[in-house]
Amino acid sequence: MAGARWALLVLSVAAAAGSGDAGERLHVCKESEYHYEYTACDSAGSRWRVAVPHTPGLCTGLPDPVRGTECSFSCRAGEFLDMKAQRCRPCAEGTYSLGTGVRFDEWDEVPHGFASVATSLDSDDGFGDAVENCTGSTWVPLGDYVASNTDECTATLMYAVNLKQSGTVGALGVSLGVQNDQCQATVEESRWMRTTEKGWEFHSVELSRGNNVLFWRTTAFSVWSKVPKPVLVRNIGITGVAFTSECFPCKPGTFAAAAGSSSCQPCPADTSSGKGATSCQPCEPGSYAEPGSASCKPRPPCTDKDYFYTHSACDEHGETQLMFKWAEPKVCSEELPQAAKLPPSGGRTRCPPCNPGFAAVNGSACQPCPLGSYSNGSGCLSCPAGTEPVLGLEYKWWNVLPPNMETTVLSGINFEYKGIAGWEVAGDYIYTAAGASDNDFMILTLVVPGFSPPSPVLEDAESKEVARITFVFEMICSVNCELYFMVGINSHTNTPVETWTGPRGKQSYTYVVEKNASMSFTWAFQRTPYHEEGRRYTSDVAKLYSINVTNVLGGVASFCRRCGPEAAGSCTPCPPGHVMEHGAGACRPCPPGTYLRGHPSDGLPACHPCGPGTYSNQLRSLCFNNCSAALPLRGRLLRFEFPKMAAAAGLSTGPAFTPRGRRYRHHFRVSLCGPQGRKAAACSDNVTEARRRVVTGYVCQATLVPPDRPHRQGPISSQPISLGDRILGVTTSSTLDGITSPAELFPPGHPDLPDIIFFYRSNDVTQPCGSGRATAIRLRCDPLRPGPGTLSVPSKCPEGTCDGCTFHFLWVTGEGCPRCSASHYRPIVSACLGGIQRTTYVWREPRLCRGGRGLPLPVTRPCRSADFWLKVGISAGTGAAALLAALAAYFWKKNQKLEYKYSRLVMSAAAKESELPAPDTCAIMEGEDAEDDVVFATKKSLFGKIKSLTSKRLPDGFDSVPLKTSSGGSAMEL
Repeated sequence: MAGARWALLVLSVAAAAGSGDAGERLHVCKESEYHYEYTACDSAGSRWRVAVPHTPGLCTGLPDPVRGTECSFSCRAGEFLDMKAQRCRPCAEGTYSLGTGVRFDEWDEVPHGFASVATSLDSDDGFGDAVENCTGSTWVPLGDYVASNTDECTATLMYAVNLKQSGTVGALGVSLGVQNDQCQATVEESRWMRTTEKGWEFHSVELSRGNNVLFWRTTAFSVWSKVPKPVLVRNIGITGVAFTSECFPCKPGTFAAAAGSSSCQPCPADTSSGKGATSCQPCEPGSYAEPGSASCKPRPPCTDKDYFYTHSACDEHGETQLMFKWAEPKVCSEELPQAAKLPPSGGRTRCPPCNPGFAAVNGSACQPCPLGSYSNGSGCLSCPAGTEPVLGLEYKWWNVLPPNMETTVLSGINFEYKGIAGWEVAGDYIYTAAGASDNDFMILTLVVPGFSPPSPVLEDAESKEVARITFVFEMICSVNCELYFMVGINSHTNTPVETWTGPRGKQSYTYVVEKNASMSFTWAFQRTPYHEEGRRYTSDVAKLYSINVTNVLGGVASFCRRCGPEAAGSCTPCPPGHVMEHGAGACRPCPPGTYLRGHPSDGLPACHPCGPGTYSNQLRSLCFNNCSAALPLRGRLLRFEFPKMAAAAGLSTGPAFTPRGRRYRHHFRVSLCGPQGRKAAACSDNVTEARRRVVTGYVCQATLVPPDRPHRQGPISSQPISLGDRILGVTTSSTLDGITSPAELFPPGHPDLPDIIFFYRSNDVTQPCGSGRATAIRLRCDPLRPGPGTLSVPSKCPEGTCDGCTFHFLWVTGEGCPRCSASHYRPIVSACLGGIQRTTYVWREPRLCRGGRGLPLPVTRPCRSADFWLKVGISAGTGAAALLAALAAYFWKKNQKLEYKYSRLVMSAAAKESELPAPDTCAIMEGEDAEDDVVFATKKSLFGKIKSLTSKRLPDGFDSVPLKTSSGGSAMEL
């Protein structure tokens, strides 16, 4: 405190000394030439008020510093701090103040103090330098509001403020983020922006004392080639600043009639005001102004686009009348030349019948039929015995708007509701009326309090259908008009379900409700997203011909259905998996291998056979994936054990980049067979806790946006959809129930083991997918990838689908291999070692099996070695050689004897010729040596001799040898 006084004293003395030197040249300052400011607060919370000239050195004689108010001092809303008197004074008429706050609600340009920064999603350093291809991605001021970027970059709108006390920041439009002076997020729960379909929403966040950085960050990414909508901020108010020393003038189109106003009021219709107005001035005759206008506009001449036709309510005579009405608000003039006049009303005609389930009694308006009865619109009838009414709501005649429906118009300029009808009845349809502008949203909402399904929905049911809504519509458009269908649960924000663009012929759409809660169904039609003066496209309309909602709690019935009789005379619907017999009127269970399929609105449900590779549960109400099955493959019956894992595999395609820096991915979760057959793959929406939604199925998809800050805990997951709610079958064929899985979409597998294909279908029927989305998962065997394995999508279709309706996946895992059997291994026999031979079994390569039968243990058996057989061979060879030698010696000896006999016979023959006496015998005489050499007259080979010896033999045992005489006479035989 003493230091501050000494500094002020030095400043005063210096100022006095300076004034002595330049007093002749400088004049005394006037009040208009200086202003007051407070010095910085010291540690005791005190400050001084000093006078500061607007232009330094312009004048002299400034007022002396005086003690200022306490640092925590502030004025109330509608007041400002008079710095001269240091007192709070009320704001004058035509101005306002927030007291301890500031407000930004004029967006002709970005206000002083704000900064807009564009970064790529790849930037990891927060508010880093803008990427070159994102320099044009900024928040754009558009007069009444500021709009975010709609390209695929991250645009951040920032504002830094120093609060002297705890305060708040509020924004009309979206949520925001807050960081303190240490760049730490202080409001983590409000980091994500919320979608709004009900006009402007106000969001408020508590702020801490000190420096705060407020930022609004948006990232636009398109899904299925749809252009994203911008995020809009209309006004920003911040409280907790030290004080405000002046009041702000009301912006054009608003006024503040009383002093001390904390806000300005908008001018009513056909009035206008300028800046700082205390009242609004009425428009001149022949001109008009919309609410909150800064000026009036001349009224254009009326045309046929400024009125529409409708039907009056039925009177007591049951008649209605065609009427023409001016479109609200009426801005055209009928008095101008060539202006169109309102056509006269038509004649009275007979009213259309009441809607099904309603009836008119004694000429009154249509009333719902009592419980237990039904009606086709002409009269209420009681349901016959053994039947019950099928409750619902069906609207197909449009003479008046039903009491549970409402219509309005949402401005496409300032996004405020105008309180006028956006849809008009026209007898056999309801259509969109002419709004104030062609870019207005024509809103129609149907509210259903709840549902009463005929039988409870099973926990493990393939379809958790509670009810369904079906409507028939048509769009007649000359430009790119859009029709949105949205669903809200328990009065929460509507969620867009389907969008149609451009002209559409008469067609039907069905949405399946899977949650029993209060539901709202909304149709919003916009002729063009571009704002132009006047009405140019009022002939572009959307028509609803009929709306049918089933199982409505407290609804009405248009027909009755058979049900199981009870003892008390009433009846009860058949339990799950049971079908009603037409003749007997009793419930019977569906046979094994079949399941109950159908819907009450389609007639009586019937039992249908399960698809290939599936089986029915005990209740026969649905078919499960056969987690252990036998499939014939190439003449072999192979056993498979499919994985019983919930969400066994996940796949994130991407990251997907575009030239504008987009980085989002489609994330898929797949479960071929959940625990106990239940669907186990889940995809969630974590954008906002208030609207968190989880989609379960065999296959589901969500859109992931990676975190843009290092401290973020996880990516954004949004737009979850189910790609497979019920299984159709498991087969090796590439086509089932109209779904085709082309093999060429993926790399080829093993030729001896085709892929097992799982076919699924979703209950979500979309505009391009009339039968619902479908999914084909190819399960391929790879024993080297245990556990979940890998999941992939076709390279030609990186988003998993080539047509938006059928999704294709390849799941390569060891869980997809058949169970091993004897055909999957082969034996290997070893050599005989030490009298033992071993047989070992190994898998055939490549191994294409898993689990099942394991490899047999090695087998050993006794055997004879090679040494033994060698010894046996040598012995046998030696014996054979000895035998051959003996035979050779025997035949040689015998040959010698025969040669001797032959020589004796030759000698005897020679002697006979010499007339010598013939020998009495041919035997060897006593004393003759059988071994004497014999000289042959004719030489023969050994083979010839042996042959001749065995050729002829006499009965006495002697051989017969032909001899030839020397004289050439006839041969003689011995």
